[in-house]
Amino acid sequence: MVLKTSQSEGQSDTLSRPLARKAGAATAKAGRILAMAGVILPLLMIGGMKFTAVEIEALKPLIGGTPWLAWMYPMFGEAGAAYLLAVVEIAAALLLIAYPWSARAGMAGGALATLTFLVTCSIMFALPIWEPTLGFPALGPAGQFLIKDIALLGIALVVLGESLNR
Repeated sequence: MVLKTSQSEGQSDTLSRPLARKAGAATAKAGRILAMAGVILPLLMIGGMKFTAVEIEALKPLIGGTPWLAWMYPMFGEAGAAYLLAVVEIAAALLLIAYPWSARAGMAGGALATLTFLVTCSIMFALPIWEPTLGFPALGPAGQFLIKDIALLGIALVVLGESLNR
């Protein structure tokens, strides 16, 4: 079988199906690696930041302004709540690193990451995420910070689902 390509792409008339499949598989593998890095790195880096005074301060409007998270402050204090979130995020990242070799690590990491990103996505329902002067669909600072978590949630769910299937 032969796939047709356009001359304007600077390629020959045809591309063999095996070559196209090989290129597709390599592209998918690279995409999977980047997707995993795109989940693991923020969990590690932002999780690590939660041990700093800067991040503890930055979390105040997010946690304090979300009714289903505000309980954490009376129970753990501002620093304790940040530290708890940090431990969960870093644990999720470490488990996701082990995912290719362990279905159990993938299940635990996928579940923790899913929970983390569900919680962060839920903040968009509690806080104003639209730029006040422009309105929908212009994102304000909170929206710009949180919107990426939808994609991260999707990747976490893929890892969880694949791990459950294994």
